[in-house]
Amino acid sequence: MIKLIRNLFRKSWMIFANLSMQKKLVVIFVFLITLPITYVSYSSYRSNSNSVLASTTASAGQMTDNAMDKVDRYIEDLKRYTMLPLYNKDVQKYLDQQGTDWDKNSTVNMFLMYLTNTKEEISAVYMTDHYDAIFYYNKPGLNELYPYERLAEWRTRTEQAGTAPVLTGTHPVRVNGSEQRQVFTVMRSIQSVSTLKNIGMIVIDVDLSLFEDIIQPLNTVTHGDTWIVDELGKVVYNRDPSELGKDLSGSPLLAQATGQRGNFRLDIGGEPYMAVYSVSKSTGWKTLVYIPLKELLAPMKQSRNAMMIMTLSIISFALLVAMIISYALTKPLKRTVQLMKQVQRGKLDVRVNVKYNDEIGMLGSHFNRMLGRIRDLLQEVYETEKSKQKADILALQNQINPHFIYNTLESIRMLAELNDDDRVAELTYLLGLLLRYSITRRSDEIVTVRQELEHVENYLQLLQLRFPDKISYQFMIPETYYDLSIIKLVFQPIVENAIFHGLEKQAEPGSITITAWNERDDVMFSIHDNGVGMSEERLDSLNQSLTDGKTDKFGIGLRNVNERVRLHYGEASSLVVNSTLGEGTTVILRISGLMKAGEPERYQ
Repeated sequence: MIKLIRNLFRKSWMIFANLSMQKKLVVIFVFLITLPITYVSYSSYRSNSNSVLASTTASAGQMTDNAMDKVDRYIEDLKRYTMLPLYNKDVQKYLDQQGTDWDKNSTVNMFLMYLTNTKEEISAVYMTDHYDAIFYYNKPGLNELYPYERLAEWRTRTEQAGTAPVLTGTHPVRVNGSEQRQVFTVMRSIQSVSTLKNIGMIVIDVDLSLFEDIIQPLNTVTHGDTWIVDELGKVVYNRDPSELGKDLSGSPLLAQATGQRGNFRLDIGGEPYMAVYSVSKSTGWKTLVYIPLKELLAPMKQSRNAMMIMTLSIISFALLVAMIISYALTKPLKRTVQLMKQVQRGKLDVRVNVKYNDEIGMLGSHFNRMLGRIRDLLQEVYETEKSKQKADILALQNQINPHFIYNTLESIRMLAELNDDDRVAELTYLLGLLLRYSITRRSDEIVTVRQELEHVENYLQLLQLRFPDKISYQFMIPETYYDLSIIKLVFQPIVENAIFHGLEKQAEPGSITITAWNERDDVMFSIHDNGVGMSEERLDSLNQSLTDGKTDKFGIGLRNVNERVRLHYGEASSLVVNSTLGEGTTVILRISGLMKAGEPERYQ
């Protein structure tokens, strides 16, 4: 271990010793001045920040528990209020009585008025009798209520709960015509004391001003945003009215709030927040306070800024000293810079007089070697340019040869026609067409599907002259595909491969079928032969050679087409071979995005 440390130290020292003088000075000043001060400043700020964060988080958690406790006590009071009809004999009697009269209305309304005025936040209290007649009393400001719209929901919830009270989260109710008001509700079914049967329901709507009075002090102290959600994850309260009733069950805001109480960090809108939460054991509601970390750490900003100013001042002073020393040491470089300017003006016969082996001496030596290399490279460029001129002349000469061959074939065809040898004339004519199509200039590399299929047809007709009654073919291409643009010589190598490796090896006649269809913007071409096919091992080897770049003696033409298509149309294009021994072979060519190209270009 000691030996390893010693070797590591020696290597580090060698690296440091081989640095330039300017880098050595910068490293020394960084380690001796900047690094210790930065470390101490950061450690102090980090420690104080963690202490402030822990203290503030604990305080916010206590306030959250207190707020939740107030809400729990309020809701427990409401649940006890829903039991009061059990102890009022008159209410019990009238709820089981069919129809309404003045005594029933006055007794029930007095009871509802009493309940409504027990707490300021209660907006309305409703009661139904055994025959679904609804009585209610509401606070001023609610001129019209529509309890019959909610009757079915009340009955469903109370029947499911039995004799237990039901607490529903924040939801909108219609009041005063089309106005919507957000409330949360406590309800319970009312049982007859004598028969223990349901004789009605009592429903209490509570205005959200209850939460504003409890939560506003919490938001003010923590500078945060408080949310109350029910056990299903729906928002019961937030200071933004548009958030009320929203389902947060799958939101990152609740993902980490899994215990009864605690805190966690998260990002909201790209800003870091500390979330403090507490879960009510009574209601199951969860209170969460999202506090911006910049607010929690606000007391540390002034201290941090002072430390940063002090650190930057010391670093600036250290850099100033380093610059002065570096300038004193780099004066000998001025001569080298002057020589560089002469080289820039084209004078390459200059040379630095190297006296020492320090950094400046090494720079002079490298400069002299660089000038020698530049002179060598200029000579190489001159020789390369001469070779390129010779190659261009040779290429121009070679371009003459294909045209000469084509013109010669045309002359042979004319002589064959003069001698009434139609078979030779037609064979020569088709060979000339094939040769002319294959003479590719850069401007003619893109053709239409129609031109490519005509080239394939010429090739097949030539083979039909060679092998009469041996080969047949058909093209099943949608008419709209004929004017699509495609690179030249895509189909012919595949057809050639199918004939010489599929049809030629069987005694009976064979056929070539070319079909096409599209998959979204990709166009699929199928070239099928009913030849001898190939084994699974041979097929796997062929498909592997199309992807790994290795040459296959039967797949050179296919690999050439595959590489050209992928280079021109992208990696999504492909060529795949499917074959069954004794049944034939199908080549599927996918050209990516060919349908998306729009109106095809026209080629002569």
